[in-house]
Amino acid sequence: MTTPRRHYHITTFGCQMNKADSERMAGILEDMGFEWSEDPNQADVILYNTCTIRDNAEQKVYSYLGRQAKRKHEQPDLTLIVAGCVAQQEGEALLRRVPELDLVMGPQHANRLQDLLQQVFDGNQVVATEPIHIIEDITKPRRDSKVTAWVNVIYGCNERCTYCVVPNVRGVEQSRTPEAIRAEMEELGRQGYKEVTLLGQNIDAYGRDLPGVTPEGRHQHTLTDLLYYVHDVPGVERIRFATSHPRYFTERLIRACAELPKVCEHFHIPFQSGDNEVLKRMARGYTHEKYRRIINTIRKYMPDAAISADAIVGFPGETEEQFENTLKLVKDIGFDQLNTAAYSPRPGTPAAVWDNQLSEEVKSDRLQRLNHLVATIAAERSQRYMGRTEEVLVEDQNPKDKTQVMGRTRTNRLTFFTGDINELKGKLVKVRISEVRAFSLMGEPVEVREVVSV
Repeated sequence: MTTPRRHYHITTFGCQMNKADSERMAGILEDMGFEWSEDPNQADVILYNTCTIRDNAEQKVYSYLGRQAKRKHEQPDLTLIVAGCVAQQEGEALLRRVPELDLVMGPQHANRLQDLLQQVFDGNQVVATEPIHIIEDITKPRRDSKVTAWVNVIYGCNERCTYCVVPNVRGVEQSRTPEAIRAEMEELGRQGYKEVTLLGQNIDAYGRDLPGVTPEGRHQHTLTDLLYYVHDVPGVERIRFATSHPRYFTERLIRACAELPKVCEHFHIPFQSGDNEVLKRMARGYTHEKYRRIINTIRKYMPDAAISADAIVGFPGETEEQFENTLKLVKDIGFDQLNTAAYSPRPGTPAAVWDNQLSEEVKSDRLQRLNHLVATIAAERSQRYMGRTEEVLVEDQNPKDKTQVMGRTRTNRLTFFTGDINELKGKLVKVRISEVRAFSLMGEPVEVREVVSV
């Protein structure tokens, strides 16, 4: 083996699942003796954790890769890795396109990074994209924050939405055991983390693949049961979860969120379209009426809850009238935040080969109109915070103003106020809101709540 490689750099594209995977892979690399380098050009191991949801994310990866592939001609010891969903989707085709690559690995293989790298250091070019049973995760993530942490509870997705590449690249649903999840959360509580976000591509499907049913014939392990089971983990003050699918969002789950004081009043439930015909072609398995009922039920139990979602415009065959049904849903519900995207055909998905694709002009026009409405409504929703006192968990310094700190309310609104990060990081602070914007708040600190870590 040539000179030991010393520094690593990871660039992450895409969703929270990818961020969580990157933290785990960083943890593995640090266990192997590598140090993090902010500058990829100073690193000996470069890993791109990729996303294939949209075409532009994929194109970005190729441009980054091109630069490092050139560098490899001068520094043959450089190790280049593509992980994540593009790796899973493209597999060996990536090696043909970028022969300088050393390792191509799908998301299910994140825990195996050390073994795979060992094969690379032994002189092999490795492709790891075959489906495997995810081994219970005993790796220690290098968490990017010291205050908030992700905890995976279910990998993969069994849904078959016609626009989505996730099931092809992340595999079938595999739930972790409640005991393993609680053990990871207890460790985070001991390390001083105050907030945990439970993660899954389709989190309310949690537990369907675990054995056991109740006497009433219900799955013994559901997301609701999991929330009750982990709720009293010492040290953890806040619990969030994402991403939810409307098909599985039950009143029992909503009731649990209202009853359990640590579960935050913020729900991320993608609706994708406000038109039933489009939802049917997307194979989403619910109607806009069912979606509205879920939101009404949430607001019945928690009137102040924040609702965020995802929406796609310009799906193949979407008419102007169908698009207006999406605008109507957005207006009627009043989202606090909405991630929007113009439809982008993904390889290997049914909708990509349909012949009723819309033009880029129509898609971008609809996206603009939707975004304008979203910003208007978010600004209206923000008004309710004016003059109120909100509990904010301080996460970091405001990068634009060093005299301020920033954190989130329980409803996930980003909030800025004057304070010293060294004193306040990880503290829960009562903040009187004095200024509201569409997606953030400003205020004055009133009281700091000391949280005793166990």
